[in-house]
Amino acid sequence: MLLSTALIPPDDSVALPKPIGLAPLARVGFAGGDLLALGRRLIDRAKDTLAGDPDTLMDLSIIMQLAGNREGGLAVQADALKLQPIHRRLPANPSANGLRLLVFMAPGDFMANTPIEFLLEGSDVALDLLYLGPNIPAPEQIPEHDLAFVGISESDENRPILEQLDTFIDSWPRPVLNRPDSIIRLTRDGTSALLRAAPGITIPRNTRIARDDLARLGRGEIDLRAILDDGTFPIIARPAASHAGQGLAKIENPSAIIEFLEDQPEADFYVARFVDYSGPDRQFRKYRIAFIDGRAYACHMAISSYWMVHYLNAGMTENEEKRAEEARWMENFEREFAPRHERAFRVLAERIGLDYFGIDCAETRDGALLIFEVDIGMIVHDMDAPDMFPYKKKQMPKVFAAFRDLLARASRRAPGTTRVGTQRALSA
Repeated sequence: MLLSTALIPPDDSVALPKPIGLAPLARVGFAGGDLLALGRRLIDRAKDTLAGDPDTLMDLSIIMQLAGNREGGLAVQADALKLQPIHRRLPANPSANGLRLLVFMAPGDFMANTPIEFLLEGSDVALDLLYLGPNIPAPEQIPEHDLAFVGISESDENRPILEQLDTFIDSWPRPVLNRPDSIIRLTRDGTSALLRAAPGITIPRNTRIARDDLARLGRGEIDLRAILDDGTFPIIARPAASHAGQGLAKIENPSAIIEFLEDQPEADFYVARFVDYSGPDRQFRKYRIAFIDGRAYACHMAISSYWMVHYLNAGMTENEEKRAEEARWMENFEREFAPRHERAFRVLAERIGLDYFGIDCAETRDGALLIFEVDIGMIVHDMDAPDMFPYKKKQMPKVFAAFRDLLARASRRAPGTTRVGTQRALSA
């Protein structure tokens, strides 16, 4: 069900569903609802049995993270997972043809896994989220399911879980989407190596570097070309575990590295050369595209005068002209953008080798597809206000329907067979 702010009165006159889940709670937060009041209602509802109520704990964890308390939210999540490793989400619209999907998950914040609840919001798919990791008990019984999906994103923390999962995934008794060994390759340096020299694609070399070596580069003791064979200043640097631009900086010269490190306590970093992808109007345009079964789908476009573009800080809600351009991009994606990058899209689907993944990208001045990141954990949603973003109400259902269709096709294939997207990409 969709849980809107209208369904959350200040008193207890309306019972809250149990569990609520990520997508409905995020929708409340996105609409400006009072998450803290909702959290208090959840605590009041379960205050006598909180220690033994894993569903309430999981919802409280989500609320805390949405409210900005990441560490506290993860601590509550850990308590919930010690009690129960499987968390069920019943379909919003049950049907005779509904599917049962088992999703392998890792503990962590919203970027630790594919936010699959957004992709299936309002569908007829029943979800069982199976969490794996240290201090999480093994389930007493695996729920019956039609197919499984590996939703665990690549990260240093998740690598041991993905490696363990990879040891038995080929013998899983149901079809499995998104192989763990293909996800493991999606480090920043791994992705750049995988896609370098690919036709139609530009991706700077990303190099992982220890803090001490980065400091030596800043002091002039190491030449940049010894680290980046395509490297000249300015470069971009970020902590190795960074996502969503956290800690990301453009560094103009070696001495600026020392200043950068003063604000970053991490032990490892990624560096790459900076690519100026601004257009003739000096605006930067960044696109989010989902690849489902080898086919590309537009998800959003952000426009900013600043090189580090994020949708939430690009001023899209404040600028009608930007929204009009995003609307044109979405409406013409299959006629203009996708054909222009058809070769690059085909190479991406083949080399990444996953049934579902997302990219953040741009276009270079010479027309190549500039890849920033490839990940299975990018948020793809339909929470934008329909009066301000009416074009998304046309586009996003296409994305969700394509994902649902992928599940239906994959559920009919034999366990252990080649992924559907690879077959389609190679035969195209």
